[in-house]
Amino acid sequence: MSKHIIITGTSRGIGYQLVQLLAKQGHKILALSRNEQPVLDLNLDEVQTMAFDLCDESAYVKVSDFIKKEWGHVDILINNAGAIINKPYAETSFEDFTTVYKTNVFGVAELTRIVIPFMKSDGHVVTVSSMGGIQGSMKFPGLAAYSSSKGAVITLTELLAEEYKETGPQFNVLALGAVQTEMLEEAFPGYVANSSPLDMADYIQNFALTGHKYYNGKVLQVSNSTP
Repeated sequence: MSKHIIITGTSRGIGYQLVQLLAKQGHKILALSRNEQPVLDLNLDEVQTMAFDLCDESAYVKVSDFIKKEWGHVDILINNAGAIINKPYAETSFEDFTTVYKTNVFGVAELTRIVIPFMKSDGHVVTVSSMGGIQGSMKFPGLAAYSSSKGAVITLTELLAEEYKETGPQFNVLALGAVQTEMLEEAFPGYVANSSPLDMADYIQNFALTGHKYYNGKVLQVSNSTP
């Protein structure tokens, strides 16, 4: 059965691959990214795209209006967009932390809040986090803002699962290890990861479609390497 699925961060990497995989299965997609052109260029019938900045409060109204007018409900929300800064902690500024948290935490919280009223009891909110946000995992110097923000959305997900446990939807987090994306290359030039964006997108699409049957308020560590 065709689902209505919202995905953020779709202009490249995992999100870009997710759009194509889910559209190929016949699901209706709303692709949200600051740069909508890559998805527009795919020219996929089941996909609608919107230039969307998680840091722009007015943008959320557009999403709400779209759901009301076009879909009526949402089955799955995949919070995939992310921002990263790799900089020694002593050199980071208030603005650096604000920039990362606006996308990775505040944006996730606000979009989820906007979408929940349109979701049914068996809806599924999947947030993409990082192994860097897992307590006790290996940490890397320079990622204070990024990794701490990824830890924040794990706790947020646990709280939302508790708050909505009687009515749904379900909320889960996937803490990814290193994936060979453009964002990884920007943060760690030359680092070679074991997973490709397509491999990880394939895993995420399956989890988004079925994970709510087995998990709620859980964080799954999706990594075959230390980071």
